[in-house]
Amino acid sequence: MGSNDILSDQQISDYLEDLPHWREIPGGIAAVFQTKTAASAIELFSDIAGAAEMDNHHPDVDWRYNRVFVTTTSHDAGGRVTTRDIALARRISEQARALGATSRPGLIRTVEIGIDTADRQQVAAQWAAGLGYKQQEDGSLADPNHRLPAIWFQKTEDPNPNRLHLDVWVPFSESQPVLEALGSESTELDSQYAPSFTVATDRQGNRFCICTEQDR
Repeated sequence: MGSNDILSDQQISDYLEDLPHWREIPGGIAAVFQTKTAASAIELFSDIAGAAEMDNHHPDVDWRYNRVFVTTTSHDAGGRVTTRDIALARRISEQARALGATSRPGLIRTVEIGIDTADRQQVAAQWAAGLGYKQQEDGSLADPNHRLPAIWFQKTEDPNPNRLHLDVWVPFSESQPVLEALGSESTELDSQYAPSFTVATDRQGNRFCICTEQDR
């Protein structure tokens, strides 16, 4: 395969079998590494930056004390996962192991905001202007700086009274503890679409979905 070939979901899954630190998220792959000290986390951050420059392929990296959150996608391929992402992920994992960092896949989360509407065009421009977002080919809105949650519009002629909901993306392999924790809080769970997504409703009627990459 070429260095920038777009991968199918099955190909991503096959590659990730050899990359145990990484999980698929919407439009990318992600990992979380924990080091013994903040200084080691900064060193890992620096190593990732060096690898990114060498590959001319730059992931999103977030340093939080002794944890480093990494997401990589190919923006020049329409925000899809390519073989370049796999190569970079492998290099980053090697650097993390060299520093003695541990993998924390249970911390991987991606949040999107869903808005019920019968007419997306009537409201999309206001949201884009207010947040400084850009409209995507599929009609969703995205932060051009890749920091804030994406917004997508769920077309419905009969919007739910709670028109906004969060889609919380969790790797399928890490989703069961999340659902069990919600169940222990007496949260109402609608699992008819699981494992693709499970609709959770809190005690005050607010909805959010626990989404995974399975059955997409």
